Amino acid sequence: MSELFDRIDALVASRSVLPPPAERKRLRQAHGLTLDEVAAALDVRRATVSGWESGKTEPRPPEREAYARLLGKLAELYPADTNVAPPAEGTAVPGTFGGASASAPQAQPVPTDAAHEAAAMTTEQNTQPRPAHDSVPSTAAPRPARATRAPSTSRRPGAKKAAPAAALTGTDPRFANGPLAVVDVEDGQVLAYCTGGLVLDVPAKSLAALVDWTLTEARLGQPKLSGPGKDADPLLVLTESALERYGLPVTLTHEERLAGRIPEGHKAVKQLARAQWKLTKRGFGPWARIYRPATGSERACVQLCIPSWNALDVRHWGEAGQLPPAELARVLGVYASRVMTPRGSTAVTGLELMTALHPPTRASRPDADGKRHSEHNPGSLGQDPVDCAPCEAPDGHPLLADLPRFHVRGPAEKLFEEAYDWARPMTDDECMLRHLVGIDVNMAFAAGANGLTVGLGVPTRLERPVFDAKLPGSWLVDLSHVDLSWVKVGKEWVELDGSLLPSPFTPKGERPEGPAWYATPTVAYAVELGYEVRPIEAYVRHDNGRYLDGWYQRLRDAYLATMADLGVDADCTPADFLTAMDGYRARDPELAIVVSAVKATVKGGLGKLRERPRGEGWKPGQPWRALSRPTWRPDIRAAVISRTRTNLHRKIVKHAAFTGQYPVAILSDCVVYAANGPSPLDFLPYREGKPLPGGFKLGINPGLVKHEGTQSVLWGEEVRERFNAPELNLARYIKDGTVTDADSGE
Repeated sequence: MSELFDRIDALVASRSVLPPPAERKRLRQAHGLTLDEVAAALDVRRATVSGWESGKTEPRPPEREAYARLLGKLAELYPADTNVAPPAEGTAVPGTFGGASASAPQAQPVPTDAAHEAAAMTTEQNTQPRPAHDSVPSTAAPRPARATRAPSTSRRPGAKKAAPAAALTGTDPRFANGPLAVVDVEDGQVLAYCTGGLVLDVPAKSLAALVDWTLTEARLGQPKLSGPGKDADPLLVLTESALERYGLPVTLTHEERLAGRIPEGHKAVKQLARAQWKLTKRGFGPWARIYRPATGSERACVQLCIPSWNALDVRHWGEAGQLPPAELARVLGVYASRVMTPRGSTAVTGLELMTALHPPTRASRPDADGKRHSEHNPGSLGQDPVDCAPCEAPDGHPLLADLPRFHVRGPAEKLFEEAYDWARPMTDDECMLRHLVGIDVNMAFAAGANGLTVGLGVPTRLERPVFDAKLPGSWLVDLSHVDLSWVKVGKEWVELDGSLLPSPFTPKGERPEGPAWYATPTVAYAVELGYEVRPIEAYVRHDNGRYLDGWYQRLRDAYLATMADLGVDADCTPADFLTAMDGYRARDPELAIVVSAVKATVKGGLGKLRERPRGEGWKPGQPWRALSRPTWRPDIRAAVISRTRTNLHRKIVKHAAFTGQYPVAILSDCVVYAANGPSPLDFLPYREGKPLPGGFKLGINPGLVKHEGTQSVLWGEEVRERFNAPELNLARYIKDGTVTDADSGE
């Protein structure tokens, strides 16, 4: 009979009710649990839990009953907000755009939200009625704004229509019109171009009234995508005509550009102050934030973006600032939906995205009176900054104030983890080949962040420690004994021509000469190559975690979805991939801008982790503004760069061991090889369509490679001879072959 009951229990367990996949992820993250922790508790693999949360697979008995019990307990602690409709499944990625592949990868809705600079509350409502036409029912305003659809042709012929607003914003009625609007003046009428081709009539006569209208009627913003987070503030992009209408300068003077803001005595700033609006410490600049202090849980904060004040850096946003309003709304809207609503430059947004995915605090469990309190959110960097280790501090840091004035720190005093900038003369055999072919690793630094364990808390100093590859930190160790002529590749020792390989331990590829500071991934790679390491000293972080995983996934999904819209799918064959990449930007120049912005968000966000002083009268030995952020973490940046560089070196070694081919030049994530043909397929060892395991693989996914450019061997030799530089880094010019005297250092 007991066996019968067991079968009955198993049958019931096999049908245990589970919440939708997105809710499973929300509940786990609301409690600060990682995928690894849940997997360990259920005795399954991490990928298994990830599959349950993405909806790709469903749990089976006996894990299903235990998983249902876990989610049930979490649902009691963190009930869903029944007053707000949750975002639809997959809303992190909009629908495809004109001509896009139907097989575009759909990103799972990763919880995220911006970390706000100032708390704020809702503002006074404008009670003057205005008739509405074709409007959407509002839940946030006493009266709806008049809404129209943008004409099929905008100011330039053939303008594309943006994706439907619903595809970009989900189903939250508070933000029915999308995350942002481009405000423009046409024929005396102020219009707000939203995502999806929606155009709103703006009745505001002043800048203060425009802020009021945005918060009470426009229904702009983005729902919080992280359990403990906050909703994203609405973003208004002001065109030149809108600046004129609201009394702002169309361009900044030289002094204002240097200051990064207009003067506090400007009439527009005074007007906001009279209406009891405040500006952040950065003042009224290209990315101004206008708010009122919060007295409750609701916010009153609007972000401004002013392209003509250089808010959209052309290095990252291309010609976005010159686009007509509807097209600009489309570009920024796609970026906002797939990454987050811009909070400033791509670098600022990249850093804010880290905090958005791991807010520093969360609500505690109810106390005896049923009240919740703010507490540290596990897995985050917290609210307070922590000091770095002395070796991790950049020159001029307060930790180094006691050093002699002109002291130059060497490798044994300073952690120096940077990307490759290495080149060598070509061999006689390579000179007999016809082409130099460059391959570039897709989103290399994002791939380096994926799955990387980084420190979350303060460093602990250790003397003569035993190296532990699981402990993030900085290690003082001598790696000069590592000989690249004889290394382990997998489990086998392989003999290579070490003179044709860069050292994996230095950015210039030079062999270390003695003890130096390295991040954990660099030392771990020395062990992987088969060599013993004996650290002299270390600063390790016992409080650690995979802080950047969600950040990587969010940006990866944004990149893949946008590339799929441009006709480059993740499942292409190598030949089809090269064909699809050829001229992909011309298929939709606006979406190509989004791709560039996503890439810049990765690099810029990591760079911000070690932001240096930016003027403001700073002197060496004094603190600078960035040090007050908990996200000022040079150790995390160093770990990502270290892992990215060693990942690349590992592929180079495996390629050399299998083919006998060695790189001629490396610049960051671009590697140049000499080959007989102009295509990467002329030297990458594919067999029956399959790449070398662990080597270079063509494809669009982060960590895979694409064709960067091809030049002739004769071109390379002529350039080096012209500048008398046998080790000129040809990877810097392989894309288009253009080299100037300034580039060569002449």
